[in-house]
Amino acid sequence: MSSVLYDAPGPLARKREKVGSVLGSVLLVAVAGAALWYANGQGLLTSDRWDVLYDPPKNQTAGDVWWSMVGIGLGATLRAALVAAPLALVLGLGLAIWRTNRRPWLRAPAVVVIELFRGLPVLLMMFFGLLGFGWSAFAAVAFGLTVYNMAIIAEILRAGLAALPRGQAEAAYAVGLSRPQTLVKVLLPQAIRTMLPSLIAQLIVLLKDSSLGFIVGYPELLKAIQNNAQYFGTDYFVALFTVGLAIYLTVNLSLSKLARWIEGRTRKSTSAAPPTPVPTGV
Repeated sequence: MSSVLYDAPGPLARKREKVGSVLGSVLLVAVAGAALWYANGQGLLTSDRWDVLYDPPKNQTAGDVWWSMVGIGLGATLRAALVAAPLALVLGLGLAIWRTNRRPWLRAPAVVVIELFRGLPVLLMMFFGLLGFGWSAFAAVAFGLTVYNMAIIAEILRAGLAALPRGQAEAAYAVGLSRPQTLVKVLLPQAIRTMLPSLIAQLIVLLKDSSLGFIVGYPELLKAIQNNAQYFGTDYFVALFTVGLAIYLTVNLSLSKLARWIEGRTRKSTSAAPPTPVPTGV
């Protein structure tokens, strides 16, 4: 039995994986312990380095600090991602379909667009929107996230289409479906289902890339943490950035769990679907 990406491990491979997991866990615990020991020696674990989270100075309340990070910062991060993600999916789907055109002269522009935006940094696209078009920081961040990720999503979908057996399209043509109908009704649903984990993983990358927005002045989560750290002083850098780390991990791990859940539901629905009846007398 084999999985999608690699052969299922045998008894010896499973034993090696268990040994590697145990050794990796021990090493991770040792590194974490050494980090805590070093932080304690530097005085980073004392209460006066963390009271900004529950009793901040400068006449501020804990609610003000947490709201600036979770309410304003994380809210701005999610807002940019929620705008860029659907646009990147729709445009990436269109580019993937465009690139499958059989005529090279019609397919070439899609190839150029994909390769161009896939090879450019996200931050450069944000600066282009901010300085070149004169857009707001939010529009520039959404633009950079959209154009970069649409190219990656187009390549993911193209790979999913290329991985399908040629018999799928030939069978669709045999029953009288046109090429657009074959793409929409037969090929794309299978490609999306196959590449769904990769698509959701790319959306997680999109969410993380939104942290680059603080460079163009967008008040997302990282910018909110930086503003708090500069306002309250360098003594609170560790506490504030640790909270930011926890927030990013919580959001990204939640999305990863959602991806696994969707993948499991998709696999169950696919395996439980009854076989398509074959017409007789043809």
